[in-house]
Amino acid sequence: MASSFGSSYSGLKCRDGIFYAGSNTHDLKKWPAQSIPIGHQGRRKCRVGVSVVRSQGADVAELQASSSGPLLVPRQRYCEATHMTIRRKTRTVNIGGVTIGSEHPIRVQTMTTTDTCDVQATVEQVMRIADKGADLVRITVQGKREADACFDIKNTLVQKGYSIPLVADIHFAPSVALRVAECFDKIRINPGNFADRRAKFETLEYTEDDYQKELEHIENVFSPLVEKCKKYGRAMRIGTNHGSLSDRIMSYYGDSPRGMVESAFEFARICRKMDYHNFLFSMKASNPVVMVQAYRLLVAEMNVVGWDYPLHLGVTEAGEGEDGRMKSAIGIGALLQDGLGDTIRVSLTEEPEYEIDPCTRLAKLGMEASRLQRGVEPFEEKHRHYFDFQRRTGELPSQKEGEEVDYRGVLHRDGSVLMSVTLQQLKNPELLYKSLATKLIVGMPFKDLATVDTILLRELPPVEDKSARLAIKRLIDVSIGVLTPLSEQLTKPLPNAMVLVTLDEFSSGAHKLLPAGTRLAITLRGDEPYEELAILKNSDAIMLLLDLPRTDKKVSRVHASRRLFEYLQENQLNFPVIHHLQYPSGTERDDLVISAGSEAGALLVDGLGDGIFLEAPDHDFEFLRTTAFGMLQGCRMRNTKTEYVSCPSCGRTLFDLQEISAEIREKTSHLPGVSIAIMGCIVNGPGEMADADFGYVGGAPGKIDLYVGKTVVKRAIAMEQATDALIQLIKDHGRWVDPPKEEEILNLLNTTH
Repeated sequence: MASSFGSSYSGLKCRDGIFYAGSNTHDLKKWPAQSIPIGHQGRRKCRVGVSVVRSQGADVAELQASSSGPLLVPRQRYCEATHMTIRRKTRTVNIGGVTIGSEHPIRVQTMTTTDTCDVQATVEQVMRIADKGADLVRITVQGKREADACFDIKNTLVQKGYSIPLVADIHFAPSVALRVAECFDKIRINPGNFADRRAKFETLEYTEDDYQKELEHIENVFSPLVEKCKKYGRAMRIGTNHGSLSDRIMSYYGDSPRGMVESAFEFARICRKMDYHNFLFSMKASNPVVMVQAYRLLVAEMNVVGWDYPLHLGVTEAGEGEDGRMKSAIGIGALLQDGLGDTIRVSLTEEPEYEIDPCTRLAKLGMEASRLQRGVEPFEEKHRHYFDFQRRTGELPSQKEGEEVDYRGVLHRDGSVLMSVTLQQLKNPELLYKSLATKLIVGMPFKDLATVDTILLRELPPVEDKSARLAIKRLIDVSIGVLTPLSEQLTKPLPNAMVLVTLDEFSSGAHKLLPAGTRLAITLRGDEPYEELAILKNSDAIMLLLDLPRTDKKVSRVHASRRLFEYLQENQLNFPVIHHLQYPSGTERDDLVISAGSEAGALLVDGLGDGIFLEAPDHDFEFLRTTAFGMLQGCRMRNTKTEYVSCPSCGRTLFDLQEISAEIREKTSHLPGVSIAIMGCIVNGPGEMADADFGYVGGAPGKIDLYVGKTVVKRAIAMEQATDALIQLIKDHGRWVDPPKEEEILNLLNTTH
């Protein structure tokens, strides 16, 4: 597909019909150019546009625009392979003796939450973090006082026998960065605010000369830090945040992954110009979908210009508890499955030492997948969108003439949740209905916002068990699907049940023993030979369940699923596909959250899948149900609860973030579709709340600023009144809904029936 776009970096050159990407001879990569029209893009004049550039090699099918902008990206080259986990090859970056890169283990890190000027408290927290197994620890350094304290922190740690590398977190303070580079092992700079002013979300226009002057200003501000890092042997992270891009970048590239990558590249080109290479990149966002796209685009761009710098992975402002772990697992895990990532942080609104365990679990998952090179046989992938979210939506069930029940509700358009129900649960119908998150009216179940869509009964109650069968019928009557294995339905028929068959059973025709018109669901692994999958062309299955046994250590669920989706799309088969993950006894709670997010979440962020089905004998029903719904919300599919963008706290935080977060959640957790940012400060600018409808932000000690979107609407509210003021703000904007009372639900049901 041809697309026209402008050059985004000076390293792209054309000579004799060949495009060269790279800033020096070592970096050169070349592609024959079919056409070179002159174009104009965005709000900066572009010197050259490219219509189509094709590769002669087998690894790159086509060079094209990543979405609709000027960055040049090669198809199928954001990772080493899309059919198996192969760790991306990188150079080694040395951080105070800890080495980061593809030749080394995936490193884990966190950040202190103490006041940096409180040397004793910071030292004690760093020691706790190190004792928990962290490889690095980051400390906020916002001013000269904090920079001076860093020398005492470093010296005290050394005296106590702790050599863990320390990373300075810098925003808006080039002079502070220069000072602390004499002490700490690594400097993290944010390209969005290191040299550019705080974003005001203004649209700016530049001539080519004006834009070049801006780049020269960045170089003048940034070069002294590069020189200092070279002199002292310090490392650097060029860490872009989705929410803190400058007005200059957003005016040209938009508030987008493209803008995130270009923002980082501007600083990286200066490092390379000065022959400084001891740095790595990060592309963080609170939205896992945006985060994954940005890292992929970053690597694709590095592949074009021949760079091999390591990656630090993280979902910023992930929140707390299972939600925070799930968001992080989705974003970080998705990239690890593709062999991307060399150091990680899970940002939680909890004590920093609590971040180490989920970090370690994710690192282990990534290392094991790349060590085993889990995957499937190579296949051609043409339909998945790597850099922009486009959901493949399965065709939802329709109603057939003569059917006694309504099957249209057994799946949800925004993503479905399936659960396994036992005979024991059927003995207490009212408790079962509550566990499925139905609304109960005089003991009868009715669907609610987060009600399970379909249940699987692996064993049906005997025909003579009238009570259990009535409990099931009441679910079917309100369009909750009931699924049961073929053998059960043949021996103990349940009226209007859907029947689960294996691909082998369907191929053998065993399902034909069922009454005509029986709705079928087919379960399969995803890596079956194409000749076996061909039988799907003759099916009108209501859904497919993707179920790869966890005992298979060499085949990857992610890659097998990609292969199946490619087959379905190539053959225009629009079955809804449910990711079915079964966990054995003994699976720990956090392992389940991390692996489910990494495996199913990695597919859902690409729009591949229509729902989730978690089974684990050791875990309670409520946990599995809320985890499944949490994954759908984390993948930006189905919103069933209030969304929180909650920072993990640091030395800049102006209030007790954990306490205030808990208070706000308690009073606002019944507002699905509403997103609330809870931020300890506004150092990264209001853009850090890019996904939020409302913001609660520390403006000064004891004072809170309230935001609507990116605009501050109330300033300096006393903290004691701030939560109530936030609730009033939500009400003023028409987003507040009181939880309905039971009699109101009953009246509503009476008027709709």
